[in-house]
Amino acid sequence: MASGNRAIPIENGEVLPAAGGNGEGGNGGSGDGFNRNRSSVDQQIDDMRRRLRELEETEREMLAVAAAAASHDDPAAAATALEKAEVDARSIYVGNVDYGCLPEEVQEHFQDCGTVNRVTILTDFYGNPKGYAYVEFQEAQSVQNALRLNDTELHGRPLKVCPKRTNVPGMSHHRGRRPFQPYYPPCPAFG
Repeated sequence: MASGNRAIPIENGEVLPAAGGNGEGGNGGSGDGFNRNRSSVDQQIDDMRRRLRELEETEREMLAVAAAAASHDDPAAAATALEKAEVDARSIYVGNVDYGCLPEEVQEHFQDCGTVNRVTILTDFYGNPKGYAYVEFQEAQSVQNALRLNDTELHGRPLKVCPKRTNVPGMSHHRGRRPFQPYYPPCPAFG
């Protein structure tokens, strides 16, 4: 843009112009314009965070409804799906785990966050560790404490700590890019 204005992208394709329209610079041409624009940006950020929290709550509700709908005929399966979602809310994903690391060492690393129920280090078909683990805690508040340990080192490797996501059935099902199109060989040239 020639005037030097910036635009702040907002979801749904809306774009709001930044402060200082008509090439007046970033502060809108007045001394306190910067503070007014700063507060409007802060307000936009707060609105985005609020929308993100609402979307996360909606996602949890949808997962519960999907689990209940998927097992409409079997109430026991619905109960197990809800239990899985509850366990996932108390668990974290730990990435970049050293291949020689033992579950006991991971448990000791996260012991200060809360009571650890289970540590699972995933392995491949041959029993070799894949380099990530899941840690399940006794209470959900421990997850927030564990997230503070992101980028801490274990065996000289910085760990990536994230909350565990609940797997949505059917999301990994490959549907392909286009419908099946049979192969027809080219027609022979006449003449």
